Amino acid sequence: MKLIRFGEAGKEKPGIQDINGRNLDCSTFGEDWNESFLGTDGLSRLSSWLQTNQSSLPEIPVNSRIGSPITRPSKIICVGLNYRMHAAESGMAVPEVPIIFMKATSSLCGPYDPIFIPKNSVQTDWEVELAVVIGKRAKYVSAENAYEYIAGYCLHNDVSERDFQLRHGGQWVKGKSADHFAPLGPFLATKEEIPDPHQLRLWLKLNGKILQDSNTSDLVFDIPTLVSHISQYMTLLPGDVISTGTPAGVGMGLKPEPKYLENGDIVELGIDGLGISRQVAMNDPEA
Repeated sequence: MKLIRFGEAGKEKPGIQDINGRNLDCSTFGEDWNESFLGTDGLSRLSSWLQTNQSSLPEIPVNSRIGSPITRPSKIICVGLNYRMHAAESGMAVPEVPIIFMKATSSLCGPYDPIFIPKNSVQTDWEVELAVVIGKRAKYVSAENAYEYIAGYCLHNDVSERDFQLRHGGQWVKGKSADHFAPLGPFLATKEEIPDPHQLRLWLKLNGKILQDSNTSDLVFDIPTLVSHISQYMTLLPGDVISTGTPAGVGMGLKPEPKYLENGDIVELGIDGLGISRQVAMNDPEA
């Protein structure tokens, strides 16, 4: 299945995308795509419900806003330097253990919402990433059993402010957590939709020019390793997001000079099987 959410920000309704690419309203199912839904075998319950009800579901108007495919999760956990070529362009060693950091859940937004360039930002950057969504409570999970705890996968732009991240003191979270720094979606593809998440092309364009073009086969730490590793340090809850890292081609690593987002820039990104998203960079209206 492909789960979507649509409507005004903060008032999204649940839906699905069918095999023909139509977006259908699932409001009559009576649940949102959240921790409670995923944690109570919601995907199986929804699948059974759709067998009877899908043919009568209304199609969502084509001009409807698409939101994040899941409600605000308890955690967004990111993995740093998890592509070999990205570590090289950053001038950093390939990690011996996963580098993990948190991204504020308030940064979550829809896949076509604008990227807000924060007040005092000078280095707002892009990062196309494969995101893993947890499907059930996970604690001290083995790598061998990790897939049992995964609900599915999403496209994610881990927007990053490099000056905040690297030169404002403390942890990377400062450069990762501004509003609209986590466009997620357009949909959550359940894990059976993506038979091998380690063989997916992922790419990103800035103003029509390809800057990131890689494959998840370049991951340093694979998905079972990440789920297992993170679950040793914290309990993962249904709906939690693990963003698995970005490949080479971020603005910070461009030669001969870095490049960062400016007001009006258009960012487009995609992953095989997980759709395409598009964001326009704009100065934060509250700045």
